Amino acid sequence: MIRKGDRMGEAVARVARKVNDTVENKTDSLDLANCKLMTFPIGIYKAMRSVTEGIHCISLANNELKSLTSRFVTTFNQLRELNLAGNYLHRLPEEITSLLHLRAINLSRNRFRHFPEHLAAVTTLETIDLEENEITEVPVEKLASMASLRSLNLRANPVNPEVRLLVRPLVPFDLLLSPEEPVPKA
Repeated sequence: MIRKGDRMGEAVARVARKVNDTVENKTDSLDLANCKLMTFPIGIYKAMRSVTEGIHCISLANNELKSLTSRFVTTFNQLRELNLAGNYLHRLPEEITSLLHLRAINLSRNRFRHFPEHLAAVTTLETIDLEENEITEVPVEKLASMASLRSLNLRANPVNPEVRLLVRPLVPFDLLLSPEEPVPKA
């Protein structure tokens, strides 16, 4: 029989191993996917102090994160890719705009009800994945001004039908939406 404490200990050890690998090998990525994290462990900031500037890619996919702190964003300010898919996020800190090199963000399978508008200020973003959230409204004008954006995935979101009509002629990037539901006949 495995006690809950044992599983927690294993999870903590796995996170520590992954952090140590990143620090020792001076790799540019940190993969903490599937680690059952409810928050980003504060101890990691200290453990990675010497290498944070060199971290370009972080995956925190498939954890249990409810929020992302401004400290996380300002510490890992050289990020180019951030994978936060499969968590319980519903907003991003305003400091996300300080990620001046961010090219791709995956926020699929989270709890966003509104498009995270701070992302529109991240001028380097090329790919935004928001598949399987609860987004109905999209800030079309802000998105249309994002010069680097190549792809926005809003599949499996209850996006308002008007958005479909407005967005197509305005945006120069690939907008991925679920096929329209046929209108039920009365």
